[in-house]
Amino acid sequence: MAATATRQAFGDALVKVGSDPRVVVIDGDTKNSTFTELFAEQYPDRFIELGIAENNMLGVAAGLALSGKIPWAATFSTFIVGRLEVVRMSVCYNEANVRIAGTHVGVGIGDDGASQMALEDIAALRALPNMAIVQPCDSIETHHAVEYLTFEHVGPAFLRLTRQKLEDVHQEGYRFVFGKADQLRQGTDVTLIATGALVQEALAAAKALDGEGVSAGVLNIHTIAPLDVDAIVGAARSTGRIVSAEDHNVNGGLGSAVAEAIAEAGIPARLVRVGTRAFGESGSQEELYDRFGLSATHVADAARSLMG
Repeated sequence: MAATATRQAFGDALVKVGSDPRVVVIDGDTKNSTFTELFAEQYPDRFIELGIAENNMLGVAAGLALSGKIPWAATFSTFIVGRLEVVRMSVCYNEANVRIAGTHVGVGIGDDGASQMALEDIAALRALPNMAIVQPCDSIETHHAVEYLTFEHVGPAFLRLTRQKLEDVHQEGYRFVFGKADQLRQGTDVTLIATGALVQEALAAAKALDGEGVSAGVLNIHTIAPLDVDAIVGAARSTGRIVSAEDHNVNGGLGSAVAEAIAEAGIPARLVRVGTRAFGESGSQEELYDRFGLSATHVADAARSLMG
């Protein structure tokens, strides 16, 4: 399958789950960017365009959920974080079964620049005690995640999606298991724990390290909350060397979650966190991944620093 942005896979998946008349999609004037326009074309009576009014979008989604509907509310992830109080009170406090899709995450969005780059969204939403956070690494995983969140998950949920295209990591027949880490590669020297777009960078880094005689495992964390603590602690015990990798600020994101899990388990493992530590800039995805230390080369360098 050709490389596909997870935001586009999300739009395709919405059309499939939309066969259920309970599914309603709400957008904040970004339907051509979130690909919710595909749902709107297929099911216009169940698509609500609320314009640049994200507070209303989230509030309406909560009301629909409490009325028995299955609402998906979609916009750029940075706009969702800016309405955290509404997410907290209208969605999470009320235990509303709202599914929030945040697109255009990380510096990987490229030329759109810093104002559009969500680099704090995981940190903000991790602070809410009942918010599930899912970040798929390719189109196949996105389809499975949308289906699971639509029909099986109970409670608030956030789906984090890329603007840039990603090659498929998985094959057809892949089974998505909510809350369980996805072991993509076994390793005995170091474990690369990655999420979203950085999974591909971790796999490329592991391949490069393999050529140097370093055995690197790769763990795909598609569910950041609730975190698969057992898998992370097991990797820390097994290799004693961990690299976390994410297109998000290292503070409060996957890196923090991994550090917390290892520390609370009392495992004497070494950890290097790969992620952003500043606001974003404008440039191509490749340029920005190199500048902010997120590319496969930098992930491999982080692993090498642990091998000394």
